[in-house]
Amino acid sequence: MESTGQDQSDAAQQQPVIGRQSAPDFFDSSLEWRRVFAEAWGTFLLVLVAAGGGVVTTMSGGRVTLGMMVVAPGLMVMAIIYFMGAVSGAHLNPAVTLAFAVRRDFPWKRVPGYIVGQVIGGIGAAAFLRAMFGTIGALGATLPGRGVTSGKALAMEVVLTAGLVNTILGTASGARNIGTNGALAIGGYIALAGLWAAPVTGSSMNPARSLAPDLIRGDLHTTWIYLVGPAVGALIGVAVEWILKGKPTAAGRIAAQGTMGADDSPESDT
Repeated sequence: MESTGQDQSDAAQQQPVIGRQSAPDFFDSSLEWRRVFAEAWGTFLLVLVAAGGGVVTTMSGGRVTLGMMVVAPGLMVMAIIYFMGAVSGAHLNPAVTLAFAVRRDFPWKRVPGYIVGQVIGGIGAAAFLRAMFGTIGALGATLPGRGVTSGKALAMEVVLTAGLVNTILGTASGARNIGTNGALAIGGYIALAGLWAAPVTGSSMNPARSLAPDLIRGDLHTTWIYLVGPAVGALIGVAVEWILKGKPTAAGRIAAQGTMGADDSPESDT
C-alpha cells in the first residue's frame, strides 16, 4: 500500500512537469524562426496538393476526379497536424491565425510572421507547379463556378470558413492544432466542404491558398473574394465560438497552453 501511495504521489508531481515541457517551445521567442519555417513548409505542402489537383487533372485528361481533388487537401492537413502541429500549431492559413489572435489565444505580435510564412509557402508551391507543368488548369486557382456571382461566392466562402474556424477552435489546444481529434476533425471538414462546395467557389477558406496561384499566373480579378471571405468568416467563427462556449478566461487559456512566459502570453500584446 505504501508503494502504491508513493507511486501516485510521484505521478502527481510529474504531471505539472509534463505540462510545462509541452508548451515552452511554442512561446520561446528565440525559436520563432522555427515556427515560421514550419508554417511556410506546411502551407507549401498544402497548396501543392490543393492547387496541384487542378493542374494534374488537366494534364492527365481528368484522371484525377473532383472527389480526389477535394479529399487530398484534407488528408494533407491531417498529416501536417500530426508531424508539426506541436511545433507551430499548424495554422497553415492566415484566417486561422487571425481567429486564434482574435480569441486571444495567440499573441498579435506573432501574427505578421505567421502570415508572411504562410504566403511565402503558398507562393513557393504555386511557383513549383508552374515550373513543373506551366499554367495549365489555371494553376489550380480557386474561382467562382459557372453562373456563380461574386456576391454568392463571397457569401459561400464566409460560411465555409466560419465552419472551419469553429471546427478548429473546438478541437485545438490553445493556438495549436495537435493530436488525433484536431487532425481528424479539421481534415474531415476540409474534405467535406470541398465535396459539395468546390464547384461553387473551389472551397478555398484560405487566403494563402488562393492568393498564391493567382499571383503566379498573373490574374487577380477574383482574388479579393478569397481574401475578404475567409477573413470575415474567421471573425464570425470566433463570435459563434463565444456564443457556444463563452469568452475564454485568462486561467483557461493558460491551462490550455501550459506554463508560458509573461512576455509571450497572448494577453501581453492586447
